[in-house]
Amino acid sequence: MTTTPELLRADQVSAWNDTADVIVIGYGIAGACAALEARRAGADVLVIERASGGGGASALSAGIFYLGGGTAVQKAVGYDDSAEEMFRFLMASTSAPDARIVRRFCDDAADHFDWLETQGVPFERTYYKDKAVIAPTSECLASTGNEKVWPYYQIATPVPRGHKVAKVGDGGGALAMNALIARCAEEGVRVQTDSEVKALVRDDAGRIMGVKVRQTSGPVHLRARRAVILAAGGFGMNKELMRRYAPQLPEAAEALGIPHNDGAALMLGLSAGAATQAMSGTIATSSFYPPGQLIKGIVVNTRGERFVAEDSYHGRTAEHIAEQPGAAAYLIVDSEIFAYPEIQKRLIDGWDSIAEMETGLRLPQGALQRTMADYNKAAAQGSDPLWNKHPDWVKPLDKPPFAAFDLSYTSSDYRYLTLGGLRTTADSEVLDGTGRVIPGFYAAGACVSSIPQDGKGYASGLSLGPGSYYGRVAGRNAARATLNN
Repeated sequence: MTTTPELLRADQVSAWNDTADVIVIGYGIAGACAALEARRAGADVLVIERASGGGGASALSAGIFYLGGGTAVQKAVGYDDSAEEMFRFLMASTSAPDARIVRRFCDDAADHFDWLETQGVPFERTYYKDKAVIAPTSECLASTGNEKVWPYYQIATPVPRGHKVAKVGDGGGALAMNALIARCAEEGVRVQTDSEVKALVRDDAGRIMGVKVRQTSGPVHLRARRAVILAAGGFGMNKELMRRYAPQLPEAAEALGIPHNDGAALMLGLSAGAATQAMSGTIATSSFYPPGQLIKGIVVNTRGERFVAEDSYHGRTAEHIAEQPGAAAYLIVDSEIFAYPEIQKRLIDGWDSIAEMETGLRLPQGALQRTMADYNKAAAQGSDPLWNKHPDWVKPLDKPPFAAFDLSYTSSDYRYLTLGGLRTTADSEVLDGTGRVIPGFYAAGACVSSIPQDGKGYASGLSLGPGSYYGRVAGRNAARATLNN
């Protein structure tokens, strides 16, 4: 059973085994960026990592950073972006509750890209124009969110903001982490691996000022002269916590990440009285594209009804599917756009008519025929008045035979990340249940609820982008925090 650990008082610690200005818990993207910035601000930094080396779940990722506002890559490939346009889009699409967090990220996004490159994270000056979950090439810039989805393209000028590390296909996160860890070593960041933080330590004034750590040689107590930064991942691997906080997620979905994404960071935060937000938020995906031509099909539920614009980001579509009866859905295509999804989906069958398909899928009589007739009538005029699918992806589906792919959670490989976590300020300070800052306590990365609150508002790169940026913010502020007595 997952329980909240004890919050130790300083007088419960008889002796400190080591002391640093700043202690960072976790050595993924947020922790590495926090450690590096704190060290460069003059702090003695000690990183505590449960695994035998750094990287965390970040090292297993594709290495996509959501950044904009006129990055060097955007400019090089001919896209004009601004911090204001990025801010307007993210505020409209993500349901972010704190505009100050979004504003700061957008204002500094272009400079943050430059900083990542300066640390040795490699990016090309190239653009991947096709629709994919992860570009199969080493090309950098890609559309990885809902910028061109209604109503967002009417709110902010749609431009691509996904910046993928220069690696063919998947795995760019490891290159990013290798570069950042190398920089930390060069700068003199101290690291203790195979070490699990079991409790936070608070002084009489309510300030977080140390940690209790389990190591192979036994428990040790480590004192933080200035602050503790929590950056130790999400809770997706903890089935108990998932049932508690996100019971709406279908059981068939599987967590992405590493075994240590078990909610330990969340529990440490709760022990200090931290507030949480968006705890039911997840981003699940099992995209039916690429190839992009399949976006010209329609997605229907077991009532034969459309319920989402098919050109939505795959996480947005996945969340809408989870809300349908039985978390079931079908992709309907005609012979002109037929192709097998690259992320395998079960081909149910093919039929010579929509009426036969309707019967084959056991849909209510006449439902799919009405849906298809309405869609095709509008599509012939290049429009989609029901869900406003972008005209780039609208065409009549009138070339038999027709086929259906099963997109249901029970028959597709849906993988998810958690988006809920601790509530923080734009300075990466952890807030308590009354909205007050917990002194000496900062957090960033997947243990924090940052900008996206659910899968409908997510974009690829909104984990590494804000995680790395707000890790830096935490590091700088922690290094300047008031000295503990």
